[in-house]
Amino acid sequence: MIALTGVSRSYPGGVAALDSVSLEVRHGELVAIVGPSGSGKSTMLNIVGTLDRPSAGHVEIDGYDVSKLSDNQLSALRATTIGFVFQHFHLAAKVSALDNVADGLIYTGLPPAERRRRAGTALRRVGLGHRVDHEPHELSGGERQRVAIARAVAGDPPLLLADEPTGALDSVSGAGVMDLLHELNGSGTTIVIITHDREIAAGLPRQVSMRDGRIVSDSGSGSGAERRGAGDEGGGRYVREPVESEVA
Repeated sequence: MIALTGVSRSYPGGVAALDSVSLEVRHGELVAIVGPSGSGKSTMLNIVGTLDRPSAGHVEIDGYDVSKLSDNQLSALRATTIGFVFQHFHLAAKVSALDNVADGLIYTGLPPAERRRRAGTALRRVGLGHRVDHEPHELSGGERQRVAIARAVAGDPPLLLADEPTGALDSVSGAGVMDLLHELNGSGTTIVIITHDREIAAGLPRQVSMRDGRIVSDSGSGSGAERRGAGDEGGGRYVREPVESEVA
């Protein structure tokens, strides 16, 4: 699902956020990315999510060579393949949970009625079928994060990227969100979670630790992860050339 090879990201002034990072995440894995502030975790997540491009190195997402995709193709890849969940929920005020989720599907090109239907399904999936008409200020922190997760998964993306999804929650709400992420992973979604919480990370099948823009340890693949769509039975890398009709 994710293949980074020698990925670096530098910014003006000689700031190196990532330094020759190589990482593979297979379909169906549940992975924690841990490390102190400034270790490069969020930068790597932005590159995996195609929100940023590396200064050097190679990035493949779901078999696509990201460097070969146009901006429009990258937008389409994000709309169909990648769901994002952040620490701060980024929900529109005075907009119902249903419409907050449905608006996340605008770039899929689906008609409004279908977007709302899928939004309702996603909210029921995260246990909020009874709160679809509630606005963010009427929801608890845990419920708002569940709305954000519903928005991320409404289009059934195979990859979910979560940046500190429990950081703004109390321990009980945070545990509920982690239970939900485990359930989504159990249904086949590949999930990568950035967290400062070592206890949360320890409860996930695989932990990748970062420091100073580098990966310093990797506990290895989670049990049961399968590389669906591999190019050969020996697990060799499969790289899809971008097909306009598939991605655009």
